[in-house]
Amino acid sequence: MKKLLILAAILGLSACSNPTPENYFDTAVLNTNIINDFGSDALTKMLVAQNVKYNGTLPNGPNAAAKMIDGKVQYIEKTLVKVKDLKETEETKTMLKTSEALFEYVLPVYKNEYKALAKMSDDGGTQEDVLSLGKEINEKYGERFDSLFDVLTAEGKKYAAAHDIKVNWGN
Repeated sequence: MKKLLILAAILGLSACSNPTPENYFDTAVLNTNIINDFGSDALTKMLVAQNVKYNGTLPNGPNAAAKMIDGKVQYIEKTLVKVKDLKETEETKTMLKTSEALFEYVLPVYKNEYKALAKMSDDGGTQEDVLSLGKEINEKYGERFDSLFDVLTAEGKKYAAAHDIKVNWGN
């Protein structure tokens, strides 16, 4: 019985160190869904919407925009660790490096600029001021984000096709 448990533990550990193609794809590519609104008016408008009162109350509570950004930051930080933990192969190298670069690029922007934008929204800044600051963020960071995102999407499509991973790319 002890030998069986030891064998099961060894197999379990080796399974963890040999991720499947789906694990690679999900971690490096699919997890970017949380940041696909980066550098867009959609994210800014979502922050504004967190503070729209219905019947005199904030349905998402106080500091809802900041909480939304904090949630994204936590998710990005966890995902970045997972991406870095994946073993790089010749086939996955560009996909993993691009995913890592993308998450590292957006993380400080979420922690600083988007956090400030969320605070402005939560503190009652005018919609015009929030949208204006959002537009500045988009103009400053959007082009580089789009470039990294496009490379990662292209790599993800190649990788998914090579491993018969079914993906709806929204086309």
